[in-house]
Amino acid sequence: MGSTKRMVKVSFTKMAGTGNDFIMVNNVKKLYNLDWQAFAVRFCPLKTGIGADGVIVLDEDTDTNFAFRIFNADGSEAEMCGNGARCAALFAVQQGVAKNSMRFKTLAGIIGARIDKEDVAIRMTDPEGLKTGISIDVEDEQTSVHFINTGVPHTILFIDHIEDARVFELGRAIRFHNRFAPAGTNANFVQVLSQDRIHVRTYERGVEAETYACGTGAVASAIIAEHLGKVIGAPVHVHTKGGDLKIDFTRDGSRYSGVWLIGPVDTVFTGEIMVRP
Repeated sequence: MGSTKRMVKVSFTKMAGTGNDFIMVNNVKKLYNLDWQAFAVRFCPLKTGIGADGVIVLDEDTDTNFAFRIFNADGSEAEMCGNGARCAALFAVQQGVAKNSMRFKTLAGIIGARIDKEDVAIRMTDPEGLKTGISIDVEDEQTSVHFINTGVPHTILFIDHIEDARVFELGRAIRFHNRFAPAGTNANFVQVLSQDRIHVRTYERGVEAETYACGTGAVASAIIAEHLGKVIGAPVHVHTKGGDLKIDFTRDGSRYSGVWLIGPVDTVFTGEIMVRP
């Protein structure tokens, strides 16, 4: 008779960073040998799983406090996620993996983080590839967008009335546009509210839908808005469906550095699930 693999009990924490929700797993001690892509596809759906935008796994790393891995709801592994990284920082402290100040490795580079009383702040990798005034054809119309990579690729479209934005339809068209192939791009719709405040809605690659917030998208939108003179200096306050974020940075010409993403993180619940390896 053939043998069957025993089910594995996996401990997890559900966390949310301004509306971005994640299933957090501590695998620093290599307790689990699982297909995390399949895990994300199985447990991210709300109706049949736990419900989340993605799965974040803390892995062992010899150079930093831990290695950060994130798997989108479709199973794809992303380079980075701003709000996910903020959740990971607080989770690491809760799990005894790190102190209130830490460094961890992502596919986009090494991230610094600190835990304040009410907020979690992460220092992002320096953004790259800034380009403004890109003309693309979307739904048979020429549209001017802007691009920057803040750990993952982001395209920004400024609009006057964000509540009227067709985030799913236009966001999906931009996300899969040939101009950004083969990696694709996240699509951000941005309304300027004041000289230091913007409102952002994001269609996220991998989730393939609008999310309540996107940390790297908030950073991208704030930097592009400042670069174009739509806001004045830093910090830039970013309003999203899931809450407010603060983006701080320094600028030297077209070069941006010292980029910090700051905002709250909520621990929603903890639990255990049985998984077949």
